[in-house]
Parts: sequence; structure tokens; C-alpha cells
Amino acid sequence: MTTEYRVRLDREACDGIFACLVRDDRFLEASDGLATVDGGHVEAAEDGTQLVRFDDDQLAAARQAARACPVGAIDVLPEVADE
Repeated sequence: MTTEYRVRLDREACDGIFACLVRDDRFLEASDGLATVDGGHVEAAEDGTQLVRFDDDQLAAARQAARACPVGAIDVLPEVADE
């Protein structure tokens, strides 16, 4: 079953521990040594925050990555509001 949700990554809060990478392979190490989110539809990438929309069956993995982040730089927003 697919679910539509957003992942918000505050790259300014990221400290490069990369606990998210081992829980969700869509999180990658960027060239600047911080995490980034790959795949999905990028909705915003400003002020150091990356907002990516997904419609897939990987919501649980995204939530695990968010829980694993020691600095709380990842939020999973499970319901996408109508635009």
C-alpha cells in the first residue's frame, strides 16, 4: 500500500552522524558532509531545509530515520495537505 507523505530535513541542524542512512537508503551523504534526501519530489530547498514529497510504501523507513536522528533534524509529515 502506498502512502503520500513529506520528509523535511533541516540540513542546518544535521551534524553528519548519518544514523538516518542505515535506516532509509534514500538518505545520502552530500558533498558537504551533511545528509540529503534522494528521490521523491522536491517541494522546497531553502533556508537549509529540504522538503521532499513521496508516494510509496516506505513511510516506516522514513519514520525510523527520523527517530534515529540524534539532533531531530528529520520530520515525517504523513498527510499531504491539498494545495
